[in-house]
Amino acid sequence: MAPRILAIESSCDETAAAVVEGSHVLASVVRSQIEIHARFGGVVPELASRHHLGGVVPVVDEAVQRSGCSLAELDAIAVTEGPGLVGALLVGVQMASGLATALGVPLIGVHHMEGHLLSAFLGDDERPARPLRAHVALLVSGGHTELCDVAGLGQYRILGATRDDAAGEAYDKVAKLLGLGYPGGPVIDGLAAEGDPTAIAFPRAMADRSTLELSFSGLKTAVRVYVDRHGQPGSRQALADLCASFQAAVIDVLMLKAQAALRQTGRDRLHIVGGVAANRGLRAAAERAAREHGFSFEAVPLRYCGDNAAMIGAAAAARLEAGLVQGVHVHTSLALDDPRVLAS
Repeated sequence: MAPRILAIESSCDETAAAVVEGSHVLASVVRSQIEIHARFGGVVPELASRHHLGGVVPVVDEAVQRSGCSLAELDAIAVTEGPGLVGALLVGVQMASGLATALGVPLIGVHHMEGHLLSAFLGDDERPARPLRAHVALLVSGGHTELCDVAGLGQYRILGATRDDAAGEAYDKVAKLLGLGYPGGPVIDGLAAEGDPTAIAFPRAMADRSTLELSFSGLKTAVRVYVDRHGQPGSRQALADLCASFQAAVIDVLMLKAQAALRQTGRDRLHIVGGVAANRGLRAAAERAAREHGFSFEAVPLRYCGDNAAMIGAAAAARLEAGLVQGVHVHTSLALDDPRVLAS
């Protein structure tokens, strides 16, 4: 039987817990803090930590109850050790450490982005779990945008990453500029579906370079310059056109670099993971590119795109089975290809 693991995720503004059996999710609970941080236009670290403190016990209790198994049936406890907000991470780590000590089971620290890599393989009552396969991953979220060659568990090579803003961060900043609230990604994605992506010729940064690095800061600035010159959009259609043009500039570069990464590595499988993987425009573009260029594309279920504990549990289960268990080392910015994360 695959290991049964209780996992906790608290790296940013979601308090999450899950119980998994290997890559099969028995229960997943996520308590969001969006309403708390929305009025500030972004996550306030101190508030995030305080709300994790109040939420972690009830979230863990709910996940265990939904799973139908008892604490005595668990084989290990897993927790996100980083990257993330240090105060937020410590809440989850202390909770997980206490549980592991009380139950006498291993405590497994998981790199947050490794969790996202494994999210594409999760299964539950709605779909079967997938086996881990070699692929190129486009990890795209509010805090990270990078291309990674995944040869297997713990076999990761960063091919390129953003030099400045992450794609999700650019979405949030542009949404704030346009008065669309926080988080901005879903709102811009919805408006973009109504607009003309060719209405405004925003730049595609680094599109003509052979490097797999990305940049979104200049695009964000280009939107600000456009608004300064033309004023805020005066109609819903004008707003939709601006959002569609901005989103097209992001997606064009992401897909251009992702396809270049497939050619460079010789892989025939692309996964897009992370919070921005829920973007409908990006998913549609990846599906079109896969059909036109003959590679496989795996779409992470929407329920596992954002931060969640199920992906952390699946990564821990895979590590436990492979004998790659590690303790917890809290960190805020350790890279996915750091020797600590890689298989020795």
